[in-house]
Amino acid sequence: MNLPKFILGDNTDLPNAIFVIHTDFPRFIINLENDEVEWLEDFDQHDEKELLNETEALIEEASQFYDREVSRYDN
Repeated sequence: MNLPKFILGDNTDLPNAIFVIHTDFPRFIINLENDEVEWLEDFDQHDEKELLNETEALIEEASQFYDREVSRYDN
């Protein structure tokens, strides 16, 4: 199955939370309400350094995806 790079998610138990799931490596879920990130990968120290460099760009990309999706609902 081909998954999209990002998927939107929500949960009625957390009504203010908006989740974006990143399905490519490194897989993660970000809660856009508070920018909390849950990584779905295990990393060693070497990976962690590289990941820190990429995290900001990935979070920005996830936020842009959300903005794009919401604008499509408005149309």
